[in-house]
Amino acid sequence: FYARFEEIPPRFIESLLAVEDTLFFEHGGINLDAIMRAMIKNAKSGRYTEGGSTLTQQLVKNMVLTREKTLTRKLKEAIISIRIEKVLSKEEILERYLNQTFFGHGYYGVKTASLGYFKKPLDKLTLKEITMLVALPRAPSFYDPTKNLEFSLSRANDILRRLYSLGWISSNELKSALNEVPIVYNQTSTQNIAPYVVDEVLKQLDQLDGLKTQGYTIKLTIDLDYQRLALESLRFGHQKILEKIAKEKPKTNASDEDEDNLNASMIVTETSTGKILALVGGIDYKKSAFNRTTQAKRQFGSAIKPFVYQIAFDNGYSTTSKIPDTARNFENGNYSKNSEQNHAWHPSNYSRKFLGLVTLQEALSHSLNLATINLSDQLGFEKIYQSLSDMGFKNLPKDLSIVLGSFAISPIDAAEKYSLFSNYGAMLKPMLIESITNQQNEVKTFTPIETKKITSKEQAFLTLSVLMNAVENGTGRLARIKGLEIAGKTGTSNNNIDAWFIGFTPTLQSVIWFGRDDNTPIGKGAAGSVVSAPVYSYFMRNILAIEPSLKRKFDVPKGLRKEIVDKIPYYSTPNSITPTPK
Repeated sequence: FYARFEEIPPRFIESLLAVEDTLFFEHGGINLDAIMRAMIKNAKSGRYTEGGSTLTQQLVKNMVLTREKTLTRKLKEAIISIRIEKVLSKEEILERYLNQTFFGHGYYGVKTASLGYFKKPLDKLTLKEITMLVALPRAPSFYDPTKNLEFSLSRANDILRRLYSLGWISSNELKSALNEVPIVYNQTSTQNIAPYVVDEVLKQLDQLDGLKTQGYTIKLTIDLDYQRLALESLRFGHQKILEKIAKEKPKTNASDEDEDNLNASMIVTETSTGKILALVGGIDYKKSAFNRTTQAKRQFGSAIKPFVYQIAFDNGYSTTSKIPDTARNFENGNYSKNSEQNHAWHPSNYSRKFLGLVTLQEALSHSLNLATINLSDQLGFEKIYQSLSDMGFKNLPKDLSIVLGSFAISPIDAAEKYSLFSNYGAMLKPMLIESITNQQNEVKTFTPIETKKITSKEQAFLTLSVLMNAVENGTGRLARIKGLEIAGKTGTSNNNIDAWFIGFTPTLQSVIWFGRDDNTPIGKGAAGSVVSAPVYSYFMRNILAIEPSLKRKFDVPKGLRKEIVDKIPYYSTPNSITPTPK
């Protein structure tokens, strides 16, 4: 928060000058008397102990110089200070100083500090509160009232006595202020709402000069209702998992470890723009500020499969094309293009059952590993590998296990990739910042970025329609909501280490991940269909409660053919054929 000079109370200016630079309005940037006193004191002590800096010099030190205590630096500081006094008014210098100074507790600028420590605008501060803030720049940690209230009050009282000795306050004002003990709040003004979002904004704008001190107004895409519900939903799911684990281990103390180690993340985007409406990087920011949405890369598991089926659809397959869901054994690394990979691979379905000949729609809806491997074998490994690379997937192993998600990806990257389906064929980069406005009211706006055009709307809808069936009749059934069309895919990595659900409606897409920070299994039966899909349903039900007018049905592109088999719709395009399984 930026404070213009006219917003700063006169008492604040007086208190600051009383202890930092009484002759501020009389000198030209340096105070020679103060410098001489400091030099004499330093000479007597044999080391650098006192600086004699004016507020102008302190501003220079904050802005352009290092903290080293040398005479060379002091000389540079004095020269620059004199130059600044020639181009800026005293009021402008004070304004910049008070907005760029660190007031402890993560607060830069006097307005931010006032709101943070006292939950008050500047014009509502008492004299005692003002002097407590004035005390902070000299030793922000030592005089932090949330940590050392006694020292903070003592220093503030010294400043009050200094004001009285200068004749700037009356004896009644002094007495009243000395007896006051203000209420101090131990929290930041933004942290409780969306701390992971704040961290991500600072990260994205770390190259912006004076980000914390130049009074920028940053408009985000975040919807605070969505943000609140996303965190609430993750905590709902987190608690359900802990309860399940506690029932399975009633005689152990594992629940304490489970609670600290088990974590989750969620990112909600607008399907047509990629705007991020909610971003939660963990269950409890106070316990861990690590942002699992943007920083963690976790094994994707079966959440990769829709992309494999999209490749098939774009190569002439239809939702009714049939493939064998039968056992496959790969000996001596013959599933791998990596010459160093020579061990056997015996993949199986999650259910340990085989369904025989199935349609592509059935295979993806029920997340059948073996059918997916057989489909990939028909398409050819090189085609699969190159197509996934073209879609932007990175660090892919050179073997067929990629079609089961044997590689890692961050949830925010997963959000971008799944926009291929939710945005009908074109990927959108998740977008957090809408605009930045500086003090001169110059505005820089940001617009949605289409990162890759992968396929046509018609072809993308084939996969979308199958993902709708996955929620209605397949592994995503626990995400269902009556009266709302939802497309989605579960993802579970080996040994239930990662549990994903990526779901989307006509307007909203959500990526939900659960797992342990140490990469150990979540627990028995902790698949994405059981762990993450119910969290999605919980979230969307609450969203519909506050936004009942949300669009509920997907648009069907023109030119698609629809076939009903056993009351289930199957779609195809003019490009679809039905090849005979090999």
